[in-house]
Amino acid sequence: MPTESIRPARLAPSRIVPTYTWIAPVHDGLARLVEARARRLGLGWAAVRDGETVVEVAVGTGLSFRHLLLANPHGWTEGIDLTPAMLRRAERRVARTGRTNYRLRLGNARALPYPDAYADLLVNSYMFDLLPVADFVPVLREFHRVLKPGGRLVMMNMTIGTRWIHHLWEGLYRLYPPLLGGCRGVAVAPYCEQAGFAPVRRAFVSQWSFPSEVIHAEKPT
Repeated sequence: MPTESIRPARLAPSRIVPTYTWIAPVHDGLARLVEARARRLGLGWAAVRDGETVVEVAVGTGLSFRHLLLANPHGWTEGIDLTPAMLRRAERRVARTGRTNYRLRLGNARALPYPDAYADLLVNSYMFDLLPVADFVPVLREFHRVLKPGGRLVMMNMTIGTRWIHHLWEGLYRLYPPLLGGCRGVAVAPYCEQAGFAPVRRAFVSQWSFPSEVIHAEKPT
C-alpha cells in the first residue's frame, strides 16, 4: 500500500491521552460493535503457548489482554498503555480473572520498557491507525527489538476499505478525528517487512462496514 494512500495522522500526540480519557467509558461498546471479529482472528493467530512471555502494547481497557492472560496460566503477561483511564479499566477487568501472573503499567510504544529479546509474542491493537506514517518503521523496529528470535507479532488496525461503504468511516475521520479516536485507515504489512519481520501475512476483516486488517509477522531466527 503506497504511503500516499494513507491519510495523514490528524490527532496530535499531545491530544491522545485526553481523547482516550474521554473515550474510555464508551470504548468497549464501540469495540465490540466493529472490532470484535478482527480481535478474534488476531487472538487466534497469536496462538498463545502456555508458559510464554507475552507483551501487549496499547492494552486499552484490556479486551485482548484478558484473553492473552487466561491462555497463559503458567507464563507471564505484560501490558502497557499511554492513558491512565484506559489502564484503570483494564486493571478492573483483569482483576476479576483472579490471576496474578501479569503486570499492567503506563508506557510508550516508541520506547518499550523491556530488554532486548524479551517476549515470545507481542500483540498490538488499533494503535498504528493513530500514528504518523513516519513512525511506523521506528515503532515496528522497537517491537522487533523486544521479541526473541522466532517471536511472533500480531496486530489489528483500522485499514483502508475496498468498498464505498467502508469509506463512510473515513468520512467521520475527515469530519472530526476524535470521533474515531484519531484512527484512520492504514496498511502496515509492508512496513513490517522494512522493519525486518518475515514472513508477514495479512487478512482483511469487515464488521458493520468498519474495515480492519489483521497481521501476523515473525522475527527471523
